Amino acid sequence: MLFVSSTTFAADCQKKTHQVAKAEMDIVDTAVSAGSFNTLVAAVKAAGLVDALKGDGPFTVFAPTDDAFAALPEGTVENLLKPENKDQLVAILTYHVVPAKLGSITVSHEDGAESLNGQRLDFEANAGGVTVEGAKVIKADIAASNGIIHVIDKVILPAEKNIVEVADSAGTFNTLLTAAKEAGLAGALQGDGPFTVFAPTDDAFAKLPAGTVESLLKPESKEKLAAILKYHVVPGRVYSDTAVSAGQAETLEGKSVHIKHEGDAVKVNEAKVVKADINASNGVIHVIDTVILPQ
Repeated sequence: MLFVSSTTFAADCQKKTHQVAKAEMDIVDTAVSAGSFNTLVAAVKAAGLVDALKGDGPFTVFAPTDDAFAALPEGTVENLLKPENKDQLVAILTYHVVPAKLGSITVSHEDGAESLNGQRLDFEANAGGVTVEGAKVIKADIAASNGIIHVIDKVILPAEKNIVEVADSAGTFNTLLTAAKEAGLAGALQGDGPFTVFAPTDDAFAKLPAGTVESLLKPESKEKLAAILKYHVVPGRVYSDTAVSAGQAETLEGKSVHIKHEGDAVKVNEAKVVKADINASNGVIHVIDTVILPQ
């Protein structure tokens, strides 16, 4: 999350604003002419994204250099360029593209943006510069006729695990996962989605009155359990800034949850969001400290 900005990064943008207006080449041709994005250009061609990135846009591309691709494990690039891996390549490349024009001033003041992949990119700025998902911006505001390019020093990879897999690997959602299986919802949450899950931790379930969880996990309580869990799931990929702006979101259970800022915290009904915007391949997870119950 971004709370501070990089003065140098922003100042660099101000110096180059006039260049953006004069750019005549599109993003693809600009990358080709630079001479340091040969692997990126080859990947864009293999993924069938050339026409899209030559379109009207506007786009912001966080462009890894040839050196960034070379730093990937041996054989990774060659493997990704194979026709049978096209879908994976498309997912990775579109994760480097935002469907809007974000100059360096915007990037240094925002905490993130949603990529063409659908997953969110987190920005962070400090005295050392600006990073995008941990990749450092080493050159900002390269103008193109249909957008802007920021050069980064690493290839950034989207989440590959689905919601259930992400929750399982965290190790703090054992009760939630058990409940999802008992309610017959685990399969759906591993599907295409996308879904937004307000995920109570094991500690959140432990705060319920004694015996509540055990009772809900009984076969005769399956329908009630499913209703409670569906009240924690919103269809679509809803990140925290969008959720707060909307003020509410309709859940799979049918009723809406209310989302608001309360001091420095974000609350979903009476549950506090303790960690927001965790990407999954099929959605996003917001960790909450209380089980929310449909009214």
